[in-house]
Amino acid sequence: MAQGKVIVNALNLVQGSLPSVERHFLFIGNAPEGVDTVIALDQQSDLDVLLGEADSVLKTNIQAARLNGGEQWGATCVPITGADYGAGIDIAIAAGISPEAIVVLTPAADSAAVNALHTKAVELLNTHSRRVFILGVTAGIDAGTQSWSDYLTAQNAILEGVAGHRVAVVPQLHGNDVGVLAGRLQHAGVSIADTPMRVASGSVIGLGNTPVDSDDVELSDAVLAALDQNRFSVPQHYVDYPGTYWGDCNLLDIPGGDYTVVENLRVVDKAARAVRLLAIARVGNRSLNSSAVSIANNKTFFSRPLREMSSSTTFAGTHFPGEIEAPGDDAIQIVWVTRTRVQIWLKLTPVNCPKEITVNIALDLSGE
Repeated sequence: MAQGKVIVNALNLVQGSLPSVERHFLFIGNAPEGVDTVIALDQQSDLDVLLGEADSVLKTNIQAARLNGGEQWGATCVPITGADYGAGIDIAIAAGISPEAIVVLTPAADSAAVNALHTKAVELLNTHSRRVFILGVTAGIDAGTQSWSDYLTAQNAILEGVAGHRVAVVPQLHGNDVGVLAGRLQHAGVSIADTPMRVASGSVIGLGNTPVDSDDVELSDAVLAALDQNRFSVPQHYVDYPGTYWGDCNLLDIPGGDYTVVENLRVVDKAARAVRLLAIARVGNRSLNSSAVSIANNKTFFSRPLREMSSSTTFAGTHFPGEIEAPGDDAIQIVWVTRTRVQIWLKLTPVNCPKEITVNIALDLSGE
């Protein structure tokens, strides 16, 4: 004998929007107010109230970031006293802050200090699954004692032998250089796959006064090019083209590494954050199994972030590419190692971007 029953189950197929931390930066630096507290910032924040009326390194660089970050700019900061930026980062992480990047305003004086920045980034990944890159700084020139030659020698020694693909180092030549770069990277009108070199983004805004050396010689493009060559991230100019722009945001990866520029790391980190959440949702779920049907379905499931990142638009005859190329059939592979262990391999392809353009012009004198 039996009685009729109706059972309705609401299934969660993990089809909703995935959280995004891209463009949210954490600033750590000295300020007289709000020390060791987590402060949320946007374009309307009163920095005089939050960070103190006096100028400070934190306030100056946040102002620069806000100027260059567009109307949707937002960030978090932790003011500190002294040089212990690690404690400030830990305070923010304990408060649940999950940034894409951390701006550390404590100047690095040697390679050990730069290596410590990379160590902190790796520690955050290993301990908290936070994929971040760090924008560190070095001091600007001492106009009382240093020539530009002296300054280049001292700066190059700081990065000698450093390998750390999650760190970029910005000399504070104008006093707020790293803030300008951070804002340029945070701008919502530009893709995370775009280089800060992108001239179409416009000239940088609010960069401090042009520095001079001990001989009263102004900072030159040759000095900027030498710093860039030695893996620092610096502004640049174009002859007979108005404005100040930026070069690559150089990461301290090994020679020939995939992550020598920040835009490569940003797209991989974005995909990795999203895929991690999808993978957690599949733990213990037998819909992911070694059958051909399951593997085909789960290739679609796990490649979703790549498809979303590759979305492009054509408007008014101009094509605006996605963050990456559309994934092909070989962009994902699912391999069963044992009955309970599976490996998922993803491949993403950045869109080509010109950083050096050569134009050749020739005369055609063949006509009568």
